[in-house]
Amino acid sequence: MAFAEGMGLRERKKLQTAIRIYRTAVALFDEKGFDAVSVQEIADASEVSKMTVFNYFGTKEDLVFKPMEEHFSDPARAVRERPPGESALEAVRRQFLEMIEARDPSVGLNAEPFARRIRSVILATPVLRERAYLTAEKGARELADLLIEETGERTSSLIVAATLTTVRQVLVEEHHLRIDAGESVEEVAADAAERAERAFALVEGGLAGYAVGQA
Repeated sequence: MAFAEGMGLRERKKLQTAIRIYRTAVALFDEKGFDAVSVQEIADASEVSKMTVFNYFGTKEDLVFKPMEEHFSDPARAVRERPPGESALEAVRRQFLEMIEARDPSVGLNAEPFARRIRSVILATPVLRERAYLTAEKGARELADLLIEETGERTSSLIVAATLTTVRQVLVEEHHLRIDAGESVEEVAADAAERAERAFALVEGGLAGYAVGQA
């Protein structure tokens, strides 16, 4: 969650409240366990009502996922917004390399302890791990549907979408595992682009000319 330019006072206050609730919830989940923390406890610690928590986040699971869920659609977004002449693979690879360069938290490259706590909470909670899996599958299907619409090829589109999203997921997981093992974000980021290039190169021969954007 970040402050948007030109945001009015009311909108800024709402965003500040949402951020406070979010960070409080994740801290409590990490400390006590997701199942052991009630929404009322989160509300009390955030100094808001229980209804306010639900108004901002909808469900208890959304307290973890809502601020990050849009990133599961990143591959589809890269393909949807690619320029003419760029293939689906090239678009997803370019976006991922840009996110590495920016040290984007969504690709596992963030030194802030809070970002690591979110991962810890998800890994420790079966219902959240299942939600992460289903949301990732939804992102892959979004990409597949986009490719089906463009190419009219159902089977090939499903294979391409599964391949590209899996490449990203494996790379992100590698970033997390190395940082969890004690490497710094900068150490992991130093060769992240090279590893990403190698990973995408593994599938490039078969996908390089697939779904090239039309002028």
